[in-house]
Amino acid sequence: MAKIAIIDDDPDILDASSLVLQSKGYEVITATNPDDGYKIIKEQNPDLIILDVMMNEPDDGFFLAQKLRREKLETPIIMYTSVSKTLGLEFAAGEMIPVDDFVEKPISPETLIDKVEKLLAIQSKE
Repeated sequence: MAKIAIIDDDPDILDASSLVLQSKGYEVITATNPDDGYKIIKEQNPDLIILDVMMNEPDDGFFLAQKLRREKLETPIIMYTSVSKTLGLEFAAGEMIPVDDFVEKPISPETLIDKVEKLLAIQSKE
């Protein structure tokens, strides 16, 4: 089964997301900050990355996603955000935000599984 890295500084989000994904048979690795997240991504080569926008700094997730893409890492990235609801901002994937999908927190287990399965299916076809 696929290995999924979750990088988020909120232990409740890490625990809930991990439980949901593990219940579907996924292997889950986690980190609570962008530096540790970068290390686990490089060392363990996950099949999919779930990345929080705001960690130590309000834009840590954006910077980590950009760094990974500059290094030509093509692993699908789902970005968790609560910023758009809070600030009324809408995000879209692109060069500035090089991720494959966005998920608004809080996320339902069904939505999480749906988004993960879709991205992994696309990845396996490439």
